[in-house]
Amino acid sequence: MTAAAAGLPELVFRERQADSYEPVFEAMKTFSRERTDATPDEIWIVDHTPVFTQGQAGKPQHLLTEPDASGGPLMVAGIPLVQTDRGGQVTYHGPGQLVIYPLLQLSRYRLQPRSLVSLLEASIVSTLADFGIEAAAKREAPGVYVSADGSKIASLGLRITRGYCYHGLAINVDMDMTPFRLINPCGYAGLAMSQIRDYCKDTTLLPADRHAALQAVATRWRLHFLALLADTHKESVA
Repeated sequence: MTAAAAGLPELVFRERQADSYEPVFEAMKTFSRERTDATPDEIWIVDHTPVFTQGQAGKPQHLLTEPDASGGPLMVAGIPLVQTDRGGQVTYHGPGQLVIYPLLQLSRYRLQPRSLVSLLEASIVSTLADFGIEAAAKREAPGVYVSADGSKIASLGLRITRGYCYHGLAINVDMDMTPFRLINPCGYAGLAMSQIRDYCKDTTLLPADRHAALQAVATRWRLHFLALLADTHKESVA
């Protein structure tokens, strides 16, 4: 499904593979600062190199290993730690995680911050269902959690400025989960983190190749996201 087929305003999808975090972060800020009401919305799909990102109000106690700045930039166990301007606490991004940045003008769809979060969470829940995983969101703790065991399988953090949003969501697909043990993920001590590969062993659904697995999940997410956004847009113009 394309944005046009869904009856949506122009929406540009961009894939940025194996990108380090900071250039993408700077590009998001620049895009959001310079855009106007005439600028088409964009969706950036990224597979980041390893990085810890700290939310705007992030608390240092959620880093379980002391950061090291002796070599220049802050590092945690050899992984860069980047301060950001999104909401939430510390999280980890790395290869095999599907990171999606929706750069949207909320007024185009009559979205409010809470309804945007709910839409993004719903798109993840529907995507996971395609891979046989029952999951749900928690209003008090943004993100998506596996119903069977309560583990967190997807995270979400946004910033909204001048009615435009950036940052976004991260779905754990097929990755090394070890770095999550170095933090309290999203500020929750003892929170178990999981990934799609833990539950979906069917390689016809989730290919054994990591890149192909990311593509499979991205394709399903895009379909669900566009369908949900189209429903919201129809209501906004009705």
